[in-house]
Amino acid sequence: MTQTATTPATTPATTPVPIRKPVGKWSGAAWLRRAPLLPALLFTILVTQIPFLLTVFYSLQSWNLVRPGSRHFVGLRNYVDVFADSQFRGAMLNTVLLTVVCVLVAMLLGLGLALLLDRKFLGRGVVRTLLITPFLILPAAGALLWKTTMFDPTYGLLNFVFGGDIDWLSEFPLASVMAQIVWQWTPFMMLLILAGLQAQSKEVLEAAAVDGAGRWRTFASITLPQLSRYLQLAVLLGAIYIVNSFDAIFLMTQGGPGTASTNLPYYIYQRAFEGFDIGQSSAMGVIVVVLTLIVATFALRLMFRTFGVSEVR
Repeated sequence: MTQTATTPATTPATTPVPIRKPVGKWSGAAWLRRAPLLPALLFTILVTQIPFLLTVFYSLQSWNLVRPGSRHFVGLRNYVDVFADSQFRGAMLNTVLLTVVCVLVAMLLGLGLALLLDRKFLGRGVVRTLLITPFLILPAAGALLWKTTMFDPTYGLLNFVFGGDIDWLSEFPLASVMAQIVWQWTPFMMLLILAGLQAQSKEVLEAAAVDGAGRWRTFASITLPQLSRYLQLAVLLGAIYIVNSFDAIFLMTQGGPGTASTNLPYYIYQRAFEGFDIGQSSAMGVIVVVLTLIVATFALRLMFRTFGVSEVR
């Protein structure tokens, strides 16, 4: 009689399930990378976003500082009044005209200077330093320099050269302000375009020369397409800064004669600090911020695309 041995049933061993750590932008490592930036972020929120929210709140109020007890809630009426204001529309037109002319002229001058500086010649470093100098001068100092040295009807260099006695700031106020801003921002355009020129492939240019392409053909077919991203970046960044120009108008023309050279930042200053109208000046400020943010959004997207940044983590 054979005895069969029974094997006891074995229970499968339980394997511990590993705990998956969060990955991506919400992981602990990502927050650790962001930790050094948090103080700067909090400071930026404190000095920019909180005042902006207060500005939005004040834009919904009717409040004039010279009339005590006049503050009350009016909703969107300030915005309606602002767009119905003919001076505001004139200031907006001056702002658009000032921005478009200054950006285009500064870009064309910067392109020409960058093409010259891309060539080798004796003293190129000294010339490059001298051409960059206007961008390093404070805007207020540059405005005073042009007002007293260039446009003065008695001692100005323009009247000395052309032999006239024209009061440039009275007869051509907006054009005078444009000249100063173009002088200030041309070096910025030149530096961006020069960076694009120096990033060109020398082999491609040499191949074009071997194939018999002339200078104009090489510039139109090779150099200009290469510079297109840099030109777009220069236009958008220049527009963001120039649309907020205040120093030149305040120090050179004070928005005059009348409102001939008044732009939006200076008109907001007049309504807030000379007219003491907190409600409407806040509404104008919100409108300018929204328009600037729209331009800045396109500028940032173009910057990311230019430098190959696909996603910010």
